[in-house]
Amino acid sequence: MTLQKIFEPLTIAGARLPNRVVRTAHATNIGAGRLTDDLVAYHEARARGGVGLSLLEILSVHASSPGPLMIGDDLRAGHERLMDAVAPHGMAVFQQLWHGGHHAAPLDGGPPWSASDIPSPLLGVVPVAMTRTMIDEVVAAYANAARLCEENGLDGVEIHCAHGYLIQQFLSPATNRRQDDYGGSFANRARLLLEVVRATRAAVRPSFAVGVRLSPDGAEGGVTIADNREILRLLQEESLVDFVDVSLGSYYTFPKLIGGMHEPVGYEMPSSSPITAVADVPALVTGRFRTLEEAEQVLRSGEADLVGLTRATIADPDLVAKTRVGQAHRVRPCIACNQGCVGNLMGPEQRMSCVVNPVVGYEKEMGEDLIKPAGKVRNVWVIGGGPAGLEAARVAALRGHRVTLAEAGSRLGGAVLLAARLPTRHGLTDFTHWLIDEIERLGVRVRLNTFMDVDEITGENPDAVIVATGAVPRDEGLQIREPGKPIAGFQQAHVLSTVDLLGQYRDLAGKTVVVSDDVGHYEGLGVSEYLLEKGCHVHLVTPATAIGRLVEPALMTEPALERMAGHGDRFTPWTRCRVLETVPGRTVIAPAYGGEGRAIGADLLVAVAAGRPCRELFDGLQGYVPELAVVGDASSPRGLQAAVREGHRAGRCL
Repeated sequence: MTLQKIFEPLTIAGARLPNRVVRTAHATNIGAGRLTDDLVAYHEARARGGVGLSLLEILSVHASSPGPLMIGDDLRAGHERLMDAVAPHGMAVFQQLWHGGHHAAPLDGGPPWSASDIPSPLLGVVPVAMTRTMIDEVVAAYANAARLCEENGLDGVEIHCAHGYLIQQFLSPATNRRQDDYGGSFANRARLLLEVVRATRAAVRPSFAVGVRLSPDGAEGGVTIADNREILRLLQEESLVDFVDVSLGSYYTFPKLIGGMHEPVGYEMPSSSPITAVADVPALVTGRFRTLEEAEQVLRSGEADLVGLTRATIADPDLVAKTRVGQAHRVRPCIACNQGCVGNLMGPEQRMSCVVNPVVGYEKEMGEDLIKPAGKVRNVWVIGGGPAGLEAARVAALRGHRVTLAEAGSRLGGAVLLAARLPTRHGLTDFTHWLIDEIERLGVRVRLNTFMDVDEITGENPDAVIVATGAVPRDEGLQIREPGKPIAGFQQAHVLSTVDLLGQYRDLAGKTVVVSDDVGHYEGLGVSEYLLEKGCHVHLVTPATAIGRLVEPALMTEPALERMAGHGDRFTPWTRCRVLETVPGRTVIAPAYGGEGRAIGADLLVAVAAGRPCRELFDGLQGYVPELAVVGDASSPRGLQAAVREGHRAGRCL
C-alpha cells in the first residue's frame, strides 16, 4: 500500500502536526509524578522517530485527585525542558487534563469526590457527593491548568471526559444520582462537562488547541455511543473544541481500555466511528493499531483524521521514521501482551516498561541510538535460540562483534514457539520473527540442530559466551506453597507438563483434565482454554486467591475467563486449592489451607509449575572462557520480559 494520508500534515488551532500519527495519553510513572529527564528522554525519542503529536499523561488539576503529573514549579520546568527537546523534530505536544473523581484518593486523606456516593470499582470507598462549591473549584482548576500549560509553552490540552473519570461520573446515569442541576436529565448530567470546557476555552488564546477525550463506558446503564454523539454536537455548536479523541471503556470494562492481543486491529472502531461521523473537527481514534499501513486504511475510510499508535511507538520509537524510508519490516512489533506497559504500571513495579523493548524509560542512558561499535571485535557465541539468545545475538552484532548462535533444535524461537500455540497467543511470534530477521540482517551465523558441550564450545576459542539454554519442566511434583509435599503419583504417564501437552499431537476430545496451576501467570489460563477448544472438560486448580493473578494487571485474566465461560459447564475453576495425589482416572484436590480431599474423575493432569533452569553448560564453562553470561530462563525461569532484558544487557556489555 502506498502511504499518503498518514504523512499529510494537519493544523489543529495553532498547532501544526507534521503527520497523522498520534501517541495518546498514557500513564508511565517514569518520572514518579514529575517530568524528569528520563521522562523527557522517553518522549524525545518518539519525537525524533517521527511522531506527529503526543498527548502527555494525565495532569491532575486538583489536590482532591492526585495523579501521575501534578501542577507545581517543577511542572513548568519539566514542560519547558520537554518542549525544548522535541522542538527540533516538529512533534506537537498536548497535555491531558484530568480529575479521577471516585477513582482517586485525595492528598489530605479524605474521601474521594464524585457526582454521587457511588463507590469506585478500583478503590471501593464511598465518595463525597460534590457540593456546588466543590464543583466551581474543580471547574476553575481545569481552566487554571490549561492556562499554565499554555504559559509553559505547550501546543494544546485535552480534557479527559472518558473512561469513567470525574466528568464521565457526572455524565453517567449509573454513577450520577443527583437531584439538583447536575443530575437527572441528560442536559443536567452534561452540565459539568460543558462548564469545564467553556472555562478552559475562555482561559487560553484561540490559537491554543483545546479538545476532549470521549468514550462509551461499557457499563450497564452508563454512557452510550448516542450520549457521546450528543456531547460532541453540543461542544461543536458552541465552537468549544478544536479536536475530539474517541476511545472505549472504563474501569467497569477495564480490558477494553487497552485491548490485548486477543483483540483485532481497530477493535474500537465499531463504537468510535458512529461518534467521529458527527465530528466537524479533527477526530482521533485508537484501538491496537500497529503499523502505518493499518492507520492509512482508517484515514482513507474517512472515519478519522488522526490515528493513535501508542503501544506501537512504545515498542519502537522509530516506527514512523523506519516506515517513511521503506523499512517497515524493521519496525520492532508491539505484540499487545500488555505485560510491560499497563502490566508493570499496575503491578508491583508501578512503572511502565515494554516486553519487546527493554530500554523504554531508560532512553537517556540506554537508547538504541547510544549503542556504539565495540573497541575490539570479539568472537562471541550465543548458545540457545530463544528470545534471550536472539536478543543477545542481535545487540552483540550491533556492536560489531562476530556472533555465532547455536540452537539445539530445528527452529529458532525457544519457548515462544509453544506459547504461540495457545489460543489468541499467535501474535507472540511476531517478535521472534523480527529478532530472527534482524540477526540475519546483521550477519549473525546461525547453527540449527547443534547441541554443544563444553569441549565443543571451548574448541571454538570464543572471547565471550552467552548461555541462553532455557529451562525444562520439573518432574517431582513440586508445589510452591508446600514444597515438602509434592503431588503423590506425579511421575506417571497421564501427568503432562505444558511442554508435553503442546509439543505432541493428542486426541483430547471428551477427556476430563485437571490443570494444576502453581504459578498464576498466563500459562494456566492458556492451557485451560487450549484444552477447552480441544473438547475437554477442564478443572483449573490454583492455590492462589484468584485465577491468573499475575496477569491481572496486564488485563489478560478477565477476557480469558469470559471466553472460557462460553464453554459452559465444561470449565470449573478451583481457587485456594492444591492437588494432593493423582492416579490414572482420578486426581484428588483439597483446600490449600487444609481440609479433606475431593476426588475428580480425570483422564489427565497437566502441571503448570515452576521450571528448572538448564545451567549445566554455564556451570561447566566457568573458568574456561574469558567472558561468560547466563540469561533468561537458563538463569531463572521467568517471563518473556526478563529474557529480553537480560539478553539485551548481556549483548550490550561485550
